[in-house]
Amino acid sequence: MSPAEGRWDDVRAALGKAIEQTHAQEPRVLRYAMHQGPDRLVMIEKYADEAALEAHTKSPALLELMGVLDGALSAPMDVQVLTPVPAGDPAKGEI
Repeated sequence: MSPAEGRWDDVRAALGKAIEQTHAQEPRVLRYAMHQGPDRLVMIEKYADEAALEAHTKSPALLELMGVLDGALSAPMDVQVLTPVPAGDPAKGEI
């Protein structure tokens, strides 16, 4: 996601809060981590299964986050659901 000018701190803070809530309240969310590039923030997420992803989409943390992000981004979010293609060392070849 690309925060709008002047909204970086707001977006990072909102994501940080959502991360804390998700880690505390959703044990089937295996990874939920924010990464920053020069012009965007990226969330890396991993779920135990499809049901865990579905539950997360209805979680209070995500619903609150979406409210904060409304109007705070310079472009629509680019959400991609990917399937791992493990290779090499299983401990290193998949997130």
